[in-house]
Parts: sequence; C-alpha cells; structure tokens
Amino acid sequence: MHHLLMTLLVVVASTGAAIAIVELLHWSLARLGRRSELAADLARTAHHPFLATVTVFAIQQSIRAAADEFPGRGPVLHLLVVLFIAGFAWMVAALVLVLEDAALARWRTDVPDNLKRRKFKTQLVILRRLTVAVIVVLALGVVLMTFPGIRALGASLLASAGLVSVVAALAAQSTLGNVFAGLQLAFSNAVRVDDVVVVEGEWGRIEELTLTYVAVQIWDDRRLLLPTSYFTSKPFQNWTRTGSAVLGTAELDVDWSTDVEPLRTELRAVCEGSQLWDGRVCVLQVTDAVGGMVRLRALVSAADAGGLFDLRCLVRERLVAYVWRNARGSLPRVRADLQQDSGPTRPVPRTDAAGDAPSDGRVFSGGNDGQSRGTQFSGPEEELVTRH
Repeated sequence: MHHLLMTLLVVVASTGAAIAIVELLHWSLARLGRRSELAADLARTAHHPFLATVTVFAIQQSIRAAADEFPGRGPVLHLLVVLFIAGFAWMVAALVLVLEDAALARWRTDVPDNLKRRKFKTQLVILRRLTVAVIVVLALGVVLMTFPGIRALGASLLASAGLVSVVAALAAQSTLGNVFAGLQLAFSNAVRVDDVVVVEGEWGRIEELTLTYVAVQIWDDRRLLLPTSYFTSKPFQNWTRTGSAVLGTAELDVDWSTDVEPLRTELRAVCEGSQLWDGRVCVLQVTDAVGGMVRLRALVSAADAGGLFDLRCLVRERLVAYVWRNARGSLPRVRADLQQDSGPTRPVPRTDAAGDAPSDGRVFSGGNDGQSRGTQFSGPEEELVTRH
C-alpha cells in the first residue's frame, strides 16, 4: 500500500511539473508574441498539442521508473505509448502549420502585382494538406507497429503488397486521379488561388484549391465545386494566368448613317474620366455591317477583372446615353420599300463581249488570281475534260 501511494505521488508530481513547465513556456511565448507574430501564432496553435505530449510522456516515464509489476501494467504503458505517438504527431502538425501560416503572412496576396504570391500560396496550401495527410498516415502506421501481432503480420503482407496495391489503385482510381491532378495544378501554374476563370459558362475566382476539388466563387457569390481533374482534362479560360490586367468589349448596334468619330471621342472621354481604366487600351471599331445595322465594338482595358466588368458597363451606359442625346438618327431602324413593282428599276449588270460577268465580278475565273484559285478548288482543266 505504501509503495502504491509513493507511485501515485511520483506520477502526480511529475505530471504537475510537466504542466508547470509547459504553462511557463506558454506564458513566455505569449509575452514574446506581443512583438512577434510568429511567437503569438506558436503560443496559440502549439500550446495544447505540446501540453498533451509532455504530460503523457511524464506519466509514462513516472510509471516506468516508480511502479513495479502490477495487473495491467503492460496495457497501461502500451496505451500511454499510443497516446504519446498521437500527441507527438499532433504537435508536429501544429508546428508545420505555424511555419506555413508565417510564410503565407509574409507573402500576402492582397497587393496589386500578386502573380508570384498567388503561385506561392497555391503551392503552399496544397503542400499543407499533403503534409497533414502524411503525418496522420505515418502516425497511424507507427501506432499499428506497436502491436506485436500486426508487426508479425507485416512480413506476410509485404509478399502480397503488389496485388493489394493494384486492387487499391483500381478501387480508388477516381480519387487518386484527382489527387495527382491537384498536385499537377499546384506546380504547373495552369491555375492558382485568386485566378479569375471562366468555367462551365460561369465567370468567377478560384477561392480554394485542394487535392480533390476546386472551389470557384462565382461573381454573384455562388460557389462552383469542380474536381481537380476537370482542370487537367477540359478547356477553361484563365484571365489572370500571366497578369491581372485584362481586356473587355462593349458592343453597340447603330444605323448606317451614324458618324463614328464623335462616338470614338466620347469613348475616349469616358475612359479618361474613369479610375477603372488602366490607360492601356481604349479603341472603338466597326466590326460588322450586315442586316441594316452597323456594329460598333468598344475595346477597353482595366487592371483586374472586377474593374473591367464595371468599366464595360460604364462604357455601354455612356455610349447609349450619348446616342440618345446627340444622335437619335443613329438609332437602329428597319427600312422597307412599299412601292409596287413597275418593271425593272435596277441597271442591267455590265457584261463583257462574250456575255459573261465582268472580271471584277468573278472569284474563281477571269484573271490569273481567279484561274489559280479555281484550280485549287476544282483541279486543272485537263482533269475536268477527262472526267467528263
């Protein structure tokens, strides 16, 4: 009875000493954290796993040193070993997360030119998830190896490891494909966190990139979740792969009588008067003239995709207002001839001496260019005669 009390006293004393040491270190780190963000994060994140690991270790060593043989001594010590392994893995994962948070805090992405920072953040986020998964798997493997029966079974399992790996790969083909696709995305720079993309007809921003899925924040705050293999097997638009600055268009249909130059001047005034324009591109072009209307396309540029969307809306609004105020005759109109047909009113097409259409009215015949073009599409004249 006296020995049991002494053992309990040793265990309680060593546990109390371990807790006191951990709390003293935590208090010191907390005070140091007033001047260092790394120390504050370390004190906040690693406190509980470090306390659990040191406490279990102190109890384990106290029982080994002070306690003699007693019923259940082996299972108790084995349980403490398992708890120590779990606590140590928890502590290592916490330390890794602290270091990764420090790196992310140093390489912030909320800056104008953040291409390299977004690349680094994407790779670090993927590595963080992979690191935690590896730590958990290793810890589980070490725990299993503490059981003698499983340790003896390991030799026989190694012999059939090839067959088991093939079966597992076939069963988890989709999951493993997404995992490898996630690693490929992290290091190929095809897509990064905060990239602006167009996928499945939706315009949005890469919000989260994991080993198995990618979360795209749509412009109206919806979330589009796609497997990582989607971005390695299907085409998609990445507006910010080489930079955040992008181009966009605003189109307008007007009548053929429209004077384009005043609208071009108005577009320049709108761009120069807006902070959304980055000063690179401000162009108005006639891109189509069919169906009784002329299509004008305003091409503008902005520093990022969000600013471009607002600038396009502003340009469209100001051009429409300008046409309505100053050039209502330029509005699209439909023309129809209501007179009755009283015979041919159009001039007879000009023909050459042989009665054929003039050379400037033919594409595949007449002139050297027409003859060569016709040969490309129908073959030499000799072949046509032979064929007939």
